[in-house]
Amino acid sequence: MIQGARVQLNGWQQVAVAVGSAVGALLDPRRADLIAALGETTGRPAFESVLQRMKRSPEGRAVLLERPRVIYEKVGHAWDLPPNTFGAAYASFMGSRNFSPDDRPPVRFMDTDELAYVAMRAREVHDFWHTLFGLPTNLIGESALKVIEFQQMYLPMCFLSVIGGSARFSEKQRKLFFQHYFPWAIRAGMRSTDLMCVYYEQHFHEDLEDLRKKWGIVPAPAAPV
Repeated sequence: MIQGARVQLNGWQQVAVAVGSAVGALLDPRRADLIAALGETTGRPAFESVLQRMKRSPEGRAVLLERPRVIYEKVGHAWDLPPNTFGAAYASFMGSRNFSPDDRPPVRFMDTDELAYVAMRAREVHDFWHTLFGLPTNLIGESALKVIEFQQMYLPMCFLSVIGGSARFSEKQRKLFFQHYFPWAIRAGMRSTDLMCVYYEQHFHEDLEDLRKKWGIVPAPAAPV
């Protein structure tokens, strides 16, 4: 998958990278590479749990066997699908923000190929989850999605990201998040299916609302006026 990109770390090196990444990400939340490093160096037990769940799921096993990648070469056909489909909704989400599926940082600090793939998969399906839950990419939207990601994967990085994100809220944003979005995200993350076991690319052609019902996904409520 990403041969030659990974770095082997001993225990102290993992701690150093984790602490440095956490501090750097708090200072500049736009540093996706630091957030990724934090997730990898603190998330091995969580990724191992996700890996075992994927192995127990027929669809999850198919993902592990075929190792699909969310890169434009593989998902570009979504831009040509009918507007009611999940694939078209994903393409619209990406296109409206000028995002590219090729922009995700590589996995560097996982010590097996299987765990490296699970970590990359978690990173690459992030925008699928934005699409399915109808969440924007502003600070509140990203923090709400991190709550769902924590519910789904128990990654420490997600919990730390919510703390770091909420520290940057204005008083109005903080009230909106904790009274409106946070309770919804807790319920939404618990209610939905095991989202890491979904082979999303095989469902691009299906109706978005049908998939939300199938996977138990409750889209984000509109912000109160």
